[in-house]
Amino acid sequence: MKDHKKRDLLSGFILLTTFVVWTILIQYIDVQKAGPNETEIGFATFNVWFHKVTGEHMSIYTITDWLGLVPIVICMCFGVLGIVQLIKRRSLLKVDADIILLGVYYVLVIIGYLLFEMVPINYRPVLIEGYLEASYPSSTTLLVLSVMPTLKFQIDRRSASPIFKNVITAFVVGFSAFMVIGRLISGVHWATDIMGSVFLSSGLFMIYKFAAEYNSSKKPNHKVEASDGVQ
Repeated sequence: MKDHKKRDLLSGFILLTTFVVWTILIQYIDVQKAGPNETEIGFATFNVWFHKVTGEHMSIYTITDWLGLVPIVICMCFGVLGIVQLIKRRSLLKVDADIILLGVYYVLVIIGYLLFEMVPINYRPVLIEGYLEASYPSSTTLLVLSVMPTLKFQIDRRSASPIFKNVITAFVVGFSAFMVIGRLISGVHWATDIMGSVFLSSGLFMIYKFAAEYNSSKKPNHKVEASDGVQ
């Protein structure tokens, strides 16, 4: 196994472990009542201070909320790619392994989101349409940082055009930064909710990246078919 694959795997486990520890700490460190309904939050002094500094910007919240459709569309595109391969090759076993793993990865992200919706850790610092919603980890941040890196990863594997790869890289980095910063300063999440999403999404992606590259390394002559990839 090459060193960079080992680093990806190790990084993934470290980030996921950090997320677990972070989630535990949030429930025990500096827990105070805050927010519209006086719900308890961890790291309260820092979170309340940061929220006062940024304030609330519902226009930014709305923009980032609608832009959350972008990673969903990307997921759908990869889903279509998998279906096309399945139809053409007439066997699930002949669908590119990295695409199958990508589907599994997206399912794990959804499960993570649903889990924290059912077992809230923190609630938002603001009411959304009169309701107090679960806030940890930030679902939009989790979605963006889980999906956008897979777009770059897949394009790097499937495209032969350096220019196209650079354009996608710039788009992924720019869009992800805008979304994370936008959610952070919009004031609809506590800062620690955003940080939790960064740890979780980054850890999951590194594990997916390792699994996809490890599978490819098991097939020395593996090459993505041009008809199924990106020119």
